[in-house]
Order: sequence, then structure tokens, then C-alpha cells
Amino acid sequence: MTTVPDVSAASITPVVVRLKLSLLRNGLRQSGGRRAAYIASVVVALLVAALQLLGLIALRGNAHAAAVSLPLVAVLALGWAVMPLFFPSGDETLDPTRLVMLPLRPQPLVRALLVASLVGVGPLFTLCLLTGSVISVAHGATAWVTAVVGVVLALLVCVALARAVAAANIRLLSSRKGRDLAVLSGLVVAVGAQLVNFGAQRLGSSGGLSALDPAADVLRWVPPASAIGAVDSASEGSYGSAVVQLALCGAALAGLLALWSGHLTRLMTSPDGSTLQAAEPAARERGSSGLGRLLPAGRTGTVMERSLRYVWRDPKTKAAWVTSLAIGLIVPVFNALQGTGSAYFACFAAGMLGIQMYNQFGQDTSAFWIVAMTISSTRDAYVELRGRALALLLITLPYATLVTVLTTALLGAWRQLPEVLGLSFALLGAMLATGAWSSARFPYSIPQEGYKNVAPGQAGLAWIAIFGGMVSAALLSAPVIALTIWLNVSADGDRWSWLLLPLGALYGALITLLGLRLAAPRTARRLPEILAAVSKG
Repeated sequence: MTTVPDVSAASITPVVVRLKLSLLRNGLRQSGGRRAAYIASVVVALLVAALQLLGLIALRGNAHAAAVSLPLVAVLALGWAVMPLFFPSGDETLDPTRLVMLPLRPQPLVRALLVASLVGVGPLFTLCLLTGSVISVAHGATAWVTAVVGVVLALLVCVALARAVAAANIRLLSSRKGRDLAVLSGLVVAVGAQLVNFGAQRLGSSGGLSALDPAADVLRWVPPASAIGAVDSASEGSYGSAVVQLALCGAALAGLLALWSGHLTRLMTSPDGSTLQAAEPAARERGSSGLGRLLPAGRTGTVMERSLRYVWRDPKTKAAWVTSLAIGLIVPVFNALQGTGSAYFACFAAGMLGIQMYNQFGQDTSAFWIVAMTISSTRDAYVELRGRALALLLITLPYATLVTVLTTALLGAWRQLPEVLGLSFALLGAMLATGAWSSARFPYSIPQEGYKNVAPGQAGLAWIAIFGGMVSAALLSAPVIALTIWLNVSADGDRWSWLLLPLGALYGALITLLGLRLAAPRTARRLPEILAAVSKG
């Protein structure tokens, strides 16, 4: 009888490490551009790590060094947790389903993959920051011994956290829609940059690093920051607290490894039922017509429902909407919280969502030919454009109103609420009008795969469509803007400023209808050109 030899961790760990290095080497051999991009990213990452290391070392001896290092490690761990969700293709070994046909046991495989995960720029970057963090707070021989253990534990927790998250979501991440989650990474960067900017300004206005002490007091008990907290406790002579903090970090590591092992066991012993699991909800959704019952009858309701489903289902369209919604809220609200904003910043929300009206047909990509077959007259084109505009208004009007009310409430500028709302509605109407015309005059294709939002060779069309349309929308809004300025400088302007709300709403509605009327005949005439342009990618 032939028996399958037991594969120990000692035997497969070197193999998995060599596999990781081979995948990296073979990937860099594909093209010179890929090698150059990888080398450049490594240089930038190491440069940032070196600067962070020097900055943390400079904090050594500062009374608030722990207040900086502990939140830094917590944010670093958060980055490791979300990294697999937005960059699933960054490491081929993140997908354990590639190993399901091999006679491997979960426990040895977990240890081997954990060691292989320590190979790369990310772990080296993390090691530099962890080293700088412990140097900034370590004082005394006991603290240095604790620092060695703490750095190892914190690094392993970060890596195990990323692996556990990847294993728990690998069915999603290995699908097409899962890979399109990477499109949302731009949103994370944009929102994160605003949060960092807001935090830095608040920190500068609140008296320095001491403002971080309350957060550090909590994070020193949260793994993996608790490993750095143990070093700080050992430096202060609180050896009991240091032991407990290291134990918390060790327990977190053990829990993550157990969670990772459990997911690996299920992945490698159970069939892939992700398609079957998704089939029943999809069938139920197709059978229900709840959304359709709330929309107008006829072609208008059909177009609105199709547009709203694109927003919910299509990854590129969803990413554009989520980004606009987030930035449209962040800019006015964060400026209001800082006390440097103006109520008119709320118009930014209407402007960000108004951009979604541009290149309406390009959002359909090659599927636009189905829509084109249903347009045989100017009336059909008008109803199609009107349905798309109404779908956008269904989200934009309440959203712009909410952002405006929230901004004026934070600033205490309730007197400006009617005029800001009126100006927002007028701007939105102008952008809908120019967006409809621009969609027919300057259509371009949006590639469904990858990170590009414009097909090669059509970047000029995109710039003309969006920025030219925005300038035109600003010019079309000039009458309402001029009236707002006149009422603000007039002696009796406060008595009549409330009129800007109905006037702005009426002006926005009229300019929208005019834009749709002008764009409809051009759309009907240029259907072949539009179809060719949006199908290019």
C-alpha cells in the first residue's frame, strides 16, 4: 500500500518562499516598464520608510513619543487589513485556492505562507516603522528586550491580519467584481487625504502632540499597538502592564492564525458555491419590481431604472458615484468643522454629482447599441436623455439639500440657506443641460477592465467634454450668481434673499429642459458616431 508522506512545515516553508521569489522574479521579467515601475515604487517606499524612521528616532526623549508611535502602528495595521481588499492582485500567493490540489495540511501551510509573507517591500516598510516606534519609547535594558519581542509580534500580527482578511474574502477577490474593488482605492486615498489634512490642522490648533494622548491611552491595549505599549510600560517600570500588553498581542496573533487556518480548511475542502449562492438573490431581484413600481410608467421609468441599476451594479459607475458623494460631503463639511469654510462651499456637492451627467452614453460602453436601436426620432432621444437626468436628480436633489443644510448648521449661517440652495439648484440644472449636450457631442469610451476611465486616444475628448462643460455650466449659472452677489451687497438684500431658492430652482429646471431639447436632435442624428466612440474601448 502506498502512503502519502506527511508534509511538514520545515519541508514546505522553503518551497513556498522560493515560490514567492519566483513569482516576483518572473513578473518583473515580463516587461521593462514593469521593472521600472517596481524599482521606482521600492525606492519611494524605502525613502518614505527611512524618513519615518528618522522622524521617530528624533522623538526619542520626547514626553509624547508614545502618543505618536501608538496611533502610527494602529494606522499601519489598518492598512494591512484593507490592503488585500483593494490590491488583491499585488501578491499571487494571497490566493490559497491555487494550492487546493496539492496534498498539504492547513497548519503547515499557514506557517509556510506566514514566513513567505515576510518577503517583500511591505514587511520591510512595516519593520522600519515598528523599529522607529520602539526606539522612540524604549529606555533601559528591560525595555530593549521587550522591544525585540514586541517588534516581532507586531509584524506577525500585521501580516497574519492581511492573510486572514484575504482568505476570508478570496472568493470575492478572485472574481471579476472583486477585482473591480480596486477601483475604489482612489476613493480611499481621497478620503484618507482629507482626514489626514483635517487631523493635522486640528492637531496644530489644539496645542501639539498632547492632543493624541487620550487616543494613545486606549491604543496601548489594542494589538498590535499594544506591543509598542508594552515597550513604553517597561520603560516606565510597569512590568506587569508590559507582560499583559505583550500577551494581548500574542493572543491576537494566535486568534488570527486560527481564523486563517479555519478559512484555509474550508477553502481547500469545500466546493466553490459562490456562483450558486449569488444565483438565488439575483433571481429574486429580477422577479421583484419594487423599484419599477415607484418610477414613472413607460420609457422614462425604464430609463431611470436602468440608470439606477448601473449606479448600483457597475463597478466603474459605482466608484464614480461613491467618490463624488464622498468628496461632495467632505469638502464643505470639513471646512465648516475647521471654522474656515463658507456656506457656499455646499454648492460643491451639486457640482460633483452634476459631473455624472457628462458622457452618459459612454457609461453604457458597447451595450449602447441596444439603446441606440430603440431611438428612431428626436422624441425618443429626448425621452432617453430626460430619463437619465431624472435618475440623477433622484439622488442629487436630496443629497445636495442635505449637504447644504448640514453645512449651514455647522456654520450657524441659517440666513444663507435659501440662497445657497437656490444657487446649488441652478448650478445643477446648468450641469445637466451642458452634460446632455456634451454626451451627444463629445462621447468617449470607458474601459471596463483596469484603472483607466478613458480609452486610449480619447483623452482629449474627455477633457473637452468635462472641463468645457463645467465652464459652460458656470457661464449658464451667471444670472443666478449675479443676483446672489447683488442681493448680498444691497442694503435691502436680506429681505429678498429667500427669493433665490424658488428662482434658482425654477431657473435650474428651465435650463435643464432647454439643454435636453437642444441635445435630443443632435443625439438622434449622431447615433452611429456615438456608438462607434463609446464602443472603442
